[in-house]
Amino acid sequence: MPFETHEYLSRIEETKRRMEAAGIEVLLVTDPSNMNYLIGYNGWSFYVHQLTALALDAAEPLWIGRQMDVACARHSAFLSSDSLVGYPEEYVQSAARHEMDFIAGVLADKGWGDRRLGVEMDSYFFTARAYEQLRLGLPNATFVDANLLVNWVRLVKSPREIEHLRAAGAIADRAMRAVIDRIEPGVRECDAAAIFYATEIAGTPESGGDLPSHVLFMPTGEKASAPHLSWTDNRFRVGEATNIELAGCRHRYHAGLARTVFLGSPPPRLTRVADVVVEGMEAALEKARPGTTCEQVEAAWRAVITKADLEKESRIGYSIGIGYPPDWGEHTASLRPGDTTVLEPDMTFHMILGMWMDNWGFELSETIRVTEDGAPESFSTLPRKLFVNA
Repeated sequence: MPFETHEYLSRIEETKRRMEAAGIEVLLVTDPSNMNYLIGYNGWSFYVHQLTALALDAAEPLWIGRQMDVACARHSAFLSSDSLVGYPEEYVQSAARHEMDFIAGVLADKGWGDRRLGVEMDSYFFTARAYEQLRLGLPNATFVDANLLVNWVRLVKSPREIEHLRAAGAIADRAMRAVIDRIEPGVRECDAAAIFYATEIAGTPESGGDLPSHVLFMPTGEKASAPHLSWTDNRFRVGEATNIELAGCRHRYHAGLARTVFLGSPPPRLTRVADVVVEGMEAALEKARPGTTCEQVEAAWRAVITKADLEKESRIGYSIGIGYPPDWGEHTASLRPGDTTVLEPDMTFHMILGMWMDNWGFELSETIRVTEDGAPESFSTLPRKLFVNA
């Protein structure tokens, strides 16, 4: 396991404190990132319904999922076998019955059928049908929205989590360099993508890699004006820029990284924007210290680009850590106007400065750790610049 049991117990203790403050007696966790955080579960089984139930008066959480995935829980979670419950195959993707019917029965048998149950209402993995079936199966329970409760517990990272993020950052550097070096005239985009995945999974000599939550984003040419496009089998051409956004991943911890590479001699408009973005990143990084708010970090960036007559409507960063598809962000603090979250040591952010114009673009990003008393630590060692391949 990537953590000692006492670290999981500490996370559970803090989560229970927040549950109690919110009046929640039993928390039903369906987000796989939060399940991983609380008990270590790391099975790729989230395409079926599963959850971890955390009760204030229970010594150990309860994992409930598909029967065949009990083995996944046994090999990845710290829980005892008595805390692992599997439902029969007849519940899987069935029109006649639903997994939450079985899960509701388990919760009732535990004596939790009349409790205040917290559910992650906006989780990707907790559907409207799942909610309705739980309510039908537990008519005496009171349901409370506990969305993001665990996510906010995850915001400040432990020393061991920081180690995994540093390892992910080293993997990201290695993968980014491999992709940049592969972008040459006549090379297919898909071949550069293949280099990324081979390098990402191989990792470094010290740390093997994992599959990131997002695909490799690699829009080229006019498509560089769009942030979330992957690759095709088109060939790279002289006179075009390619935006590369990827992440190194280690034990599901992600370190995001973005750079832009141009083939040939870059036009003045691109070099100008690249210079402004680099300057803006330095200003934002200088501001990202303990006691500063998220919106103050964004304001430092915006002051630089405003002076250059540029605008960016989207946020410039977000908290990052454990991730499963479809996202590696934590859905909590964001670097944008109006977010008054105060930065604390060992918070980690993916600061991504994407400038997407009408038919071209430029990207630069770093994953950073807020330090105790100085400028943030970056998990990348790559130069902050526009890369040019002649």
